[in-house]
Amino acid sequence: MYPAQAAATTRQLGPYPVTAAWDAPPAGVDLPLVVLSHGNNGSPWTLRDLAAHLARAGFVVALPEHVGNSRSDSSLAGTLANLRNRPRHVSLAIDAALADGLLGPHLRQGSVAVGGVSIGGYTALAAAGARAWCGPHESPDGRPQPVDLTPDARIGALVLLAPATFWFAAEGALHGVTQPILMRSGSADMITPAEHAGRVLGGVADRARVEHEVVAGAGHFSFLSVFPPGMARPDFPPAQDPPGFDRAGYQPQLFADIADFLRRSL
Repeated sequence: MYPAQAAATTRQLGPYPVTAAWDAPPAGVDLPLVVLSHGNNGSPWTLRDLAAHLARAGFVVALPEHVGNSRSDSSLAGTLANLRNRPRHVSLAIDAALADGLLGPHLRQGSVAVGGVSIGGYTALAAAGARAWCGPHESPDGRPQPVDLTPDARIGALVLLAPATFWFAAEGALHGVTQPILMRSGSADMITPAEHAGRVLGGVADRARVEHEVVAGAGHFSFLSVFPPGMARPDFPPAQDPPGFDRAGYQPQLFADIADFLRRSL
């Protein structure tokens, strides 16, 4: 998604309604690029409202689908290959955006922001300079081993939403992450509870560069876009929030916080 001045219309992308000025020319120059990484076996369109807000605020937002770990292809979920591939997808998305004939000339040629939810938080940290180890259940030989990662020097800021950080337990694993970070955690998150954010706070090069807030009452999925009515079923956890938490009411503040952070950081 990107800033445009043409009239917007709504289209269905699978089950998700997306309102945009389809194929319109980009508006503006020196636009910062943001890459958003979806969660385990998820869809990039679960972050569509954040992407749309950032586009309206003057950012270009890339929404890659992680091959092998998406809603349409989960063949690599829980594998070492997935841990390797996800950060590479981020770098490929940056390459593609900068080389794009339509968007490239409008993009800022400096630093890029990467955001992610759940394992998308792992993805952002791994692409930005963290060193990860896979668990025995993810390794082909059943033994923990380091994940082969290449840091992308173009990454200048990170946004972590309910980040999953199992893979950064080794001493010094996050010392290579020097970028400013906005991080949000849910107080009622049972999937990535407090120790996941704590690992980031205790492991990065400079804790003072992390803007962290624990969102009262929020669950693991509370940072995703509100799902269409047909998907808001009790047996579909990503559409559910802890009792009393208002996802739709909370997210405008989240989006404003992220946009403000990115303006200050890029």
